[in-house]
Amino acid sequence: MPIYNQTQKEVLEQLSTSMEGLSNEKVKKRQEQYGLNQMNQSKPKSPVLIFLEQYKDLLVIVLICAALISAFSGEYVSTAVILVVITINAILGTIQTLKARKSLESLQKLSTPHVKVLRNGQMEEISSDQLTIGDIVCVEAGDVIEGDGRILEAANLQINESALTGESLPQEKTTEALSGEQPLADQTNMAFSSGLVTNGTGKYVVSSIGMDTQIGHIASMIENAQERKTPLQKSLDEFSVKLTISICVICAIILAINVFLAHENVLDALLIAVALAVAAIPEALGSIVTIVLSISTQKMVKENAIIKQLNAVESLGCVSIICSDKTGTLTQNKMKVMDVFANQEAFPPEALDAGDHCHDVLLKECLLCNNAIYREDAQIGDPTEIALLELFDNYGKKDGDYVVETERMDEIPFDSTRKMMSINSKSHLYTKGAVDELLKRCTQILIHDQKRPITNEDKEVILSKNEYYAKKGLRVLGFAYKNMEPKPLDFADESDLCFVGMVAQMDPPRQESKDAVEKCRIAGIKPIMITGDHAITAQSIATEIGIFNEGDVVLEGSQLEKMSEDELDAILPKVSVYARVAPEHKIRIVKAWQKRNEIVAMTGDGVNDAPALKQSDIGVAMGITGTEVSKDAASMILMDDNFSTIVKAVITGRNVYTNIKNAITYLLSGNFSAILAVVYTSVLFLPTPFTAVHLLFINLITDSLPAIAIGMEKGSDDILKQKPRKSDDSILNSKTLIQIGTEGLIIFVFVITAYYLGNEVSPALASTMAFATLCLSRLFHGFSSRSALPLYKLSINVYSCLAFAVGAGLLMLILLVPGLHGLFTVAQDLTLQHIGLIVLCAFASFICIQLLRVIKTTIKK
Repeated sequence: MPIYNQTQKEVLEQLSTSMEGLSNEKVKKRQEQYGLNQMNQSKPKSPVLIFLEQYKDLLVIVLICAALISAFSGEYVSTAVILVVITINAILGTIQTLKARKSLESLQKLSTPHVKVLRNGQMEEISSDQLTIGDIVCVEAGDVIEGDGRILEAANLQINESALTGESLPQEKTTEALSGEQPLADQTNMAFSSGLVTNGTGKYVVSSIGMDTQIGHIASMIENAQERKTPLQKSLDEFSVKLTISICVICAIILAINVFLAHENVLDALLIAVALAVAAIPEALGSIVTIVLSISTQKMVKENAIIKQLNAVESLGCVSIICSDKTGTLTQNKMKVMDVFANQEAFPPEALDAGDHCHDVLLKECLLCNNAIYREDAQIGDPTEIALLELFDNYGKKDGDYVVETERMDEIPFDSTRKMMSINSKSHLYTKGAVDELLKRCTQILIHDQKRPITNEDKEVILSKNEYYAKKGLRVLGFAYKNMEPKPLDFADESDLCFVGMVAQMDPPRQESKDAVEKCRIAGIKPIMITGDHAITAQSIATEIGIFNEGDVVLEGSQLEKMSEDELDAILPKVSVYARVAPEHKIRIVKAWQKRNEIVAMTGDGVNDAPALKQSDIGVAMGITGTEVSKDAASMILMDDNFSTIVKAVITGRNVYTNIKNAITYLLSGNFSAILAVVYTSVLFLPTPFTAVHLLFINLITDSLPAIAIGMEKGSDDILKQKPRKSDDSILNSKTLIQIGTEGLIIFVFVITAYYLGNEVSPALASTMAFATLCLSRLFHGFSSRSALPLYKLSINVYSCLAFAVGAGLLMLILLVPGLHGLFTVAQDLTLQHIGLIVLCAFASFICIQLLRVIKTTIKK
């Protein structure tokens, strides 16, 4: 039987303790048996191991082999350059990995250093990690709950468990045993670790500590939740395997041709094969992707989004589902008066007028029948009471002459039986509470400045309005009063009251939420609300901001638990709101969408959100209201807690993916042209068109700089109108491969043309002209690869211009400075006329590709 179903006596007997607490001897035995009240911590990987893991990539392994062969062949410059490039990539990868989250450490930060317990019948203050099962803990307002336990005493005890349950309002606690199975949020006789006591005092007996608490279960789920590779990582991994296999096959064929057919020296043939491998492998790709993502993260910081994992930028671009917590994410995480009912009519709070006696009495009650503190610098207490003080304060700002001269004398606190609280002043008793309970004690009603007997018709109007508010998910408080001389109060005084009115409150949506949800729908993203609140409240908010529409379904956690995986899968597309959910429900929802091959983002701010944040493809935590646990478990943190910031991030993510894809297309089309040139000359037994140094210069200069510039392309907000791509969509689809092949073939044609022009003079000049034409063609191609559109339709990209200027400048330096000819194997018989032919061939390839762009754009229209 769950502990919340047991009586206090049964609980104490089961835990072998008493109201006087444990003895020191029992404490020692239990700490040996159960351990300390701590969270488990996983041992992190060492930086050395992380660094070594960066070399597991297939392309890196091939490059290492190429470096070893180059070293064995005496090509030490080539060896050094290859090793430097892959080492830089490994260092960058290690730095990013070392920024891994510390979720379990953050869970421990939620604990307070000390807790008050009864031991040997005496009150003691101990370190929270010394707490053990059977301890009797004493709490008061402001304390943080340590360990989970059964409430034994509760004097107006209220605990805010929003970080755990998702409920925005504090939970009023009781000592009575509950009947039947209850979800976590409804276990009102339990105290849960990390809860904050907002009101009253109480005692509870500890029943769970450490990893056995509800927070401990969440910590376990965080440990067990597997991080998923981003779609780009999957696509690049797939690409790496295919490219590596292709390169190995081509290199083996070329090696065989040169050794067995051309009768080349084995070592020389091996060097040609290595040169081909170096030419084919875009070894700068990893660095380019990292640099582009890093630049994007810096841009997103300015838009109030901090990206903790670089690959999360790209993941945002293909998000198709956003599972969002309600409290503090879509809503303001505070109660606000939305409507007022007085004089038997409803009106907005701005219409309050203290010139009307009924309104005046209601305003006085908001101020006096209240235990919260409301200042500009601090709001302390029950959120519903803070909202009443805010209502009073706002009216005071509107009418500066309005002053409440009376003052409160005595109080009967709120309790769950009466469901009301009362205070008296010098001449009146003021009561607020649940409307239905309050009406039972009312014999009169105040209409403007007149009291009259309350009728059944009056009560029907009031209860009908109360029900209307409840269906809209609003929290309603009723107000009543009566004349009374000042005296100590007792429960009997709460009778013969005069009904004044009602105030309806809710945690309102953020102003920008509705617009953000609309943009999500335009972008083909399905927004889903997941909350611990009641279904009525959740549906009301979701309807207001556009998440819940006609035909949608609200599913409660209790219903979800009873569903099989097939049943959930069948109803999944219709569900836009999940209410009364537990942490394991959130993970199940995320996994259900991921099973459908959707890319899922999960937003949240509470401890209960952390496992789902980690399980999702991208976790988004709130920077202001978010707990440390949620921030550490997330991939992205919103510093303004603004849901619309996610939409901006999606735009950035989609543009980043497009830019990276364009950069990869640029790299591979250029590399393909180099491969074709090497294969072509090998098959025809012609002298090799490039030396290893040529190819390394091409990869380091004409590969990297234009590719980085392409990655920094500004992009467009219109990309939001595109539908999210699927996670299994390859970055190299048939359309892209055709583009790579076509453009690579065009560049090859002009490279081999330059080769033949030079070969008329000497093989050395042929190699130089082929190398220089390939370099310059690729620099021109950097402009073409910025977009699928013709260049004249694009704005100026300063970075592309700089990349071209630097690359072309360095190439001309190599070609024109005699002192560099030996290092870069430039032909001594190169003339200005030959350089002119190089420029002509390179520019011709650019013109052909641009004409192809114009034709494609015209056909598409």
